[in-house]
Amino acid sequence: MDKQIISRDGTRIAYERGGQGPAVVLVSGAMSTGATLAPLAARLAGRFTVVPYDRRGRGASGDTAPYAVAREVEDLAALIEAVGGEAALYGISSGGALALEAAASGLPVSQVAVYEPPFAVYEGGAEERAEYTRNLTEALAQGHRGDAVEHFLRLTGLAEAMIQGARRSPMWADMEAIAPTLAYDDAAMGDGLVPRERLAAITVPVLTVAGGASPSWLREAARAVAEAVPEGTYRTLEGQTHMVDPDVLAPVLAEFLADG
Repeated sequence: MDKQIISRDGTRIAYERGGQGPAVVLVSGAMSTGATLAPLAARLAGRFTVVPYDRRGRGASGDTAPYAVAREVEDLAALIEAVGGEAALYGISSGGALALEAAASGLPVSQVAVYEPPFAVYEGGAEERAEYTRNLTEALAQGHRGDAVEHFLRLTGLAEAMIQGARRSPMWADMEAIAPTLAYDDAAMGDGLVPRERLAAITVPVLTVAGGASPSWLREAARAVAEAVPEGTYRTLEGQTHMVDPDVLAPVLAEFLADG
């Protein structure tokens, strides 16, 4: 990330800016940084000014306690101001929940696109998310970052053998380093349920996308978001999972964003 802005509370936010055309800010999900979205940014740069960034507490960005979702909304406000005063937002997973909250907060956003915001629409989902929040909070309070990562990976449905394999892998140290930000994503998800009343406050077009090969509840969650906003559209990408292929996603986003 070669550029920086200072958010309202003084936190340094690192970002990149490439391409030309209407601005689109890319919001990453849990356990990721702006670099995670670089392949998608490259595919959109021919038609848009694309702005991936490191959310606070990650990558080259700073952090300031105490955390609140409102501070991340302020980070987005500062980025939008830096790229011309209005932008579209794209968010993946819990980053999608943050993008939706930013739009509901009244930021100068032209459109919002989200990929598989993981709201718990399945039976027992609220209880599962509440238990995850308790376990995550306890692990981070005790400084057990590895345990915090394990709780998150279990929430995503990763098999126990794969979790233990990840613990032994070279990438585990990087995952532990970013573990405190899992609490930020958890906060952005609220109680884990689709925030229908909040979404009803969004006044711009919203595109929700899900993978046809993803678990059915992720498709249901994306569809529920599209139904909750006044101007919502839902799309399924056949054969795609939560790890969506940028080559498949980019044309869909470009078509939606070009209509704004």
